[in-house]
Amino acid sequence: MNLFDTDLQVVNVGLAMFAEDISAQGAKVTSLDWTPPGGGDPAIIAALDALDRPEIDAANALAVERIVNSRPMLVGYGRALDVVPGMTKKTILHAGPPITWERMNGPMKGAVTGALVFEGLAATLEEATELAASGEITFSPCHEHNCVGSMAGVTSASMYMHIVRNETYGNTAYTNLSEQMAKILRMGANDESVITRLIWMRDVLGPMLKEAMEIGGPIDLRLLLSQALHMGDECHNRNNAGTLLLMQALSASLLQTSFTTEQKKEVFDFVASSDYFSGPTWMAMAKAALDAAHGIEHSTIVTTMARNGVEFGIRVSGVPGWFTGPAQKVVGPMFAGYKPEDSGLDIGDSAITETYGFGGFAMATAPAIVALVGGTVEDAVGFTRDMGEITTTRNQNITIPSLGFQGIPTGVDVRKVLSTGILPIINTAIAHKDAGIGMIGAGITHPPVEAFDQAVTALAGAVSSAGRVS
Repeated sequence: MNLFDTDLQVVNVGLAMFAEDISAQGAKVTSLDWTPPGGGDPAIIAALDALDRPEIDAANALAVERIVNSRPMLVGYGRALDVVPGMTKKTILHAGPPITWERMNGPMKGAVTGALVFEGLAATLEEATELAASGEITFSPCHEHNCVGSMAGVTSASMYMHIVRNETYGNTAYTNLSEQMAKILRMGANDESVITRLIWMRDVLGPMLKEAMEIGGPIDLRLLLSQALHMGDECHNRNNAGTLLLMQALSASLLQTSFTTEQKKEVFDFVASSDYFSGPTWMAMAKAALDAAHGIEHSTIVTTMARNGVEFGIRVSGVPGWFTGPAQKVVGPMFAGYKPEDSGLDIGDSAITETYGFGGFAMATAPAIVALVGGTVEDAVGFTRDMGEITTTRNQNITIPSLGFQGIPTGVDVRKVLSTGILPIINTAIAHKDAGIGMIGAGITHPPVEAFDQAVTALAGAVSSAGRVS
């Protein structure tokens, strides 16, 4: 009976409503955020049990070792047609898992038609729409060509690409150049100003960068990324320091190129127009490292998170194929004049940054990012801590000063995602739902749990059919 004569100290596990009721009665309550493994689904729990074996832990250790030990180097720039595997004059690469023209959302269709006009395959956007629907154009995910693409990710033959070589493991990754932050193709805009900029990037910016790299030689991107995080970037949506560091590495060589002084000034002015210039560079860096960890039998480490504006897809090291669920809304501040209902769904390959361990996973390094994507500094630190619960290791090559120089959380394990109920955090831009408009905000989103459910089911099936893990 003494229970009713003393102050209660309650630990509430799970549903917040119970804690709220107890707190309303004046009792002290500590909440433990917990959900049943696999959302309580018996089939998912059985799959998780099947994957709870030391051989899988060993495969995951190898995967994260490859991620951490990868040394991606920027070695050059070149036209997609010349450097990207499988690229043709009538190939259009796009972000996310596979999708057909008929199913593409507004921003991606806008980017596709703009790219077809840019390539000279169509004279007008109307002609481009007819061509895209004709079956003559090959659409393929960037990720299936060793590439990544920001937002719509649309990449065509004449676009210049970063060439990033993983010096440790020998593989190469590619991504196209930043259009900066104006009305741009990757956000679905496609008017004359967008095409004119793309032509200038093809004729001046790309060739100048290519020549500069031939003069200056390779650039260690992992080293620059580490420095940028120490200077307040998270290198997905905040790239102030990263762009300065990249340009510091490129500037002397750019000045030695054979281009005119006016053209060099145009390039420097273009880079100065937005801090995002280095954003794609870090995406290619992450892609090069993660591809080295892909294809390790039975590993449950996520090597791709990508969105096409309709579906969110993941790829996992130990089993082939895409696992998908519906693309999610992005919640965050909107630009003046726009409302949440104007937003397209989550889109882009840029979540390769979070898959590696920076971007949303490293928001503790970049408290100023909350001004763009919303939330508080405490939220930013909390996101980084939470991601440590679903990853396999800490990458000590890239550290977070505000958390005692601990390494960034690395190696998302699909088992841990479903066991904890914690989904990866992604900070990202918001494109308008319609073609031709572009970016209207930025915010926070998560993958759909369905993609992880599919992945663990497939992995468990692979283990079962193998009889044992070799």
